[in-house]
Amino acid sequence: MKIFITGGSGLLGQYLNLEFAKKNEILTAYHSNVGNCNLFNSVQLNLIDKNSVAETLKSFKPQVVIHTAAITSPIIKNNISPGLYFDLNVIATKNLAEICRKINSRMIYISTDLVYAGYRGQMLDEKSKLIPASIYAETKLMGEVKIQETFNNYLILRTALLYGFGLNHSKNHFSEIFNNLKEEKPVKLFFDQFRTPISLQEASRTIMKLCEMGISGEIINLGGNERLSRFELGEKLCDICGFNKNLIEKISMKDLKNYPQVEDVSLNTDKLKSFGIKTISVEDSIREIIISRNQAEQSY
Repeated sequence: MKIFITGGSGLLGQYLNLEFAKKNEILTAYHSNVGNCNLFNSVQLNLIDKNSVAETLKSFKPQVVIHTAAITSPIIKNNISPGLYFDLNVIATKNLAEICRKINSRMIYISTDLVYAGYRGQMLDEKSKLIPASIYAETKLMGEVKIQETFNNYLILRTALLYGFGLNHSKNHFSEIFNNLKEEKPVKLFFDQFRTPISLQEASRTIMKLCEMGISGEIINLGGNERLSRFELGEKLCDICGFNKNLIEKISMKDLKNYPQVEDVSLNTDKLKSFGIKTISVEDSIREIIISRNQAEQSY
């Protein structure tokens, strides 16, 4: 298949590049940082520029567009305006859906578990109440709506907390936790927010499987099997790597100023399993992550 990937230099995008390039002809798009896109057929692209995006897609003619690009910070930073969240997460998504409809491409949209109401229980299914608590989650949900208003040839994946090592310039909280614990430095982790985390590798493989199935017109929760706090995830990392658990300090979401208070957006993944897809355990995923990291370090 011909696959177009937005956000190709992002945290998830770089893993998708690696996974999809194994069997497909890909064109991966990046904005500023190139990441690993230079290893593949790639294009530098401003997704807000609808004409440039349309020309690129009409020329490449992808069967599937995987839309990962977004501003993802839950807290508005000084260098990012609220308007930019809307322009990229909503308007650019709407424009991309319209282009996909015109060129008959299926769109796979990477949404977030944070669109759900975080106070309505646990292991939420796709019909659970939607009350996003941050501008990031709100604009991602608006992106979902714009896609569904545009056409039916879509697959929306409400993705859980992603963990693993960022490639090249991309970083995430897991990398920081691992490095601090390895250097015997203390880390502070939430004990009062629960999610169903999934590794970057496992998420990429699962997206690949769903893409190959040709599923459309569906919203699917994409997450792991275990309901965990970040503190509990840190404990599992310590168990597997032999790090000192006493270095982990429990903190509350309330300890962080302006942090969205999302208590529990753990995901029910029965719908994902109904397509014959089962994700591996957190323990097995962490072992895979560590092995991959060690192999990468030995290759240098």
